[in-house]
Amino acid sequence: MDLFADSAKPTLHCYRCGRPLDLKGLPGRGEKCLGCESDLRVCRNCVSWAPELAYQCRDRRAEEVADKTRGNFCEYFDFAKRIYVPIHEDTSREDKARENIRKLFDL
Repeated sequence: MDLFADSAKPTLHCYRCGRPLDLKGLPGRGEKCLGCESDLRVCRNCVSWAPELAYQCRDRRAEEVADKTRGNFCEYFDFAKRIYVPIHEDTSREDKARENIRKLFDL
């Protein structure tokens, strides 16, 4: 069975690994993804998550949460139904530094 067969359809899924979730209600603060062990009740999984805003949250009533990837007690949390887009780590600076070292030492 392919977990990611219909990736163009909005689903409830883990923000980190994309594993589809079959939840009855909202996840508790301690619930974790079965695929990657990430917390599920996190800002990154919320409908109010907005990385372009100052506190990365559309809900102005919510208190600021420092770590958007750890479980929290936000009372305004509502799980987002989205199309999964893999997280891309920005390693370009690191890759450029390694390439420069290879050139410098002819590796």
